[in-house]
Amino acid sequence: MARRRIACVLAVASVSAWLAPMSKPAARGIRPQTATMTPEERIAAMDAQEGAAKDVTARSEQDGLPLSMVVGQDSIKTALLLASVNRDMGGVLISGGRGTAKSVMARALHSLLPPIEVVKDSKYNADPENVQEIDSLLRKQLEAMDDGKKVTERLADLDREIIKAPFVQIPLNVMDDMLLGSIDVEESVKQGKSVFQPGLLARAHRGVLYVDDINLLDSEATNILLQVISDGKVIVEREGISVTYACKPLLIATFNPEEGEMRDHLLDRIAVSLSADAAPLDITQRAEAVDSVLTFAAGGEKRAKALDEDMEASDALRSRIIFAREEIGDVTLSRDQLVYLCEEAVRAGCQGHRADIYAAEVARASAALAGRTAVDAEDLKLAVKLAIVPRSSFVADMEEPPDLDMPPPPPPPPPP
Repeated sequence: MARRRIACVLAVASVSAWLAPMSKPAARGIRPQTATMTPEERIAAMDAQEGAAKDVTARSEQDGLPLSMVVGQDSIKTALLLASVNRDMGGVLISGGRGTAKSVMARALHSLLPPIEVVKDSKYNADPENVQEIDSLLRKQLEAMDDGKKVTERLADLDREIIKAPFVQIPLNVMDDMLLGSIDVEESVKQGKSVFQPGLLARAHRGVLYVDDINLLDSEATNILLQVISDGKVIVEREGISVTYACKPLLIATFNPEEGEMRDHLLDRIAVSLSADAAPLDITQRAEAVDSVLTFAAGGEKRAKALDEDMEASDALRSRIIFAREEIGDVTLSRDQLVYLCEEAVRAGCQGHRADIYAAEVARASAALAGRTAVDAEDLKLAVKLAIVPRSSFVADMEEPPDLDMPPPPPPPPPP
């Protein structure tokens, strides 16, 4: 319980230092032996880092439109927030025509993500508190140490640093070497041994993996992405080297149906698939959307004022995401509620079991984001709307449930 509180306080204390966009993650190290520091010392260290960062960052420098300034698209924004809480959801796919804020929402969500703590200088964003997700190269180094400690203890003793949650975009012409990684020829010559250079998937771990126009992505790259998202790890065995590393990012993909349809097997692997064209904006909303963009693009005092108005809401939401990530492991889903989701998947004509599984994860994420430890009826309805309805074989309207006369979802289980 103490560890959870410390993690939440540290993350909340440092988020404001990472609001300004950067061309690459900026790293700031925590002093050695952080695992042996008292909670008060760790919080003081984070506060000192935050103060130093404020000298070189400014809220008004934000490049992308904040999520709160995107007009409409409530279902998509909700799905993105839930996916940021629960990595097991499997990602969000957004379809829509040109100029419907698909990429804007993806980048806006990234600005809301809290920073992450990693092993210092790790190219794989290794979590110093999770030995199960460290790369095989680091594991070998830890296992080779002769100090009488366990691997988890050695990992906890390593120097750490706080970095901005990564945002990695996959280009359409990406090759498998760029995705998975390959031998670094220059470094291999210098060191006289094979040196592995990790790819884009290693950089995306614990951050956002963004794929624009995923329907135009090469089929080989698409299959690699599907396999990685499903397994949560990458195994590279080539040119006399074998490397395994974790890859559990938040996948956000977008596409324009006018440029080509999505392959069915890809649609089935992504938890939530929504259309930005499903609920067109009325004249008032269109005018509000244009005004938001013009205000943000104007720069100067207008932009700073708009960002100041957004700051309080964004900071509160960012803090809620931090706590929800910590609390989601305690969220319960009763047997009756699970049966209800399965029944709705059957009524909607969904094939396979992925709709049921993703719906359960959406419901858990919704409860955690709301600060509850048990799924309730509203969480179940949202899960049906986001994960089951888009897979329905009978309904064309993605904004409505498959059956308006569906029975009410079961209540949450009684408190223990």
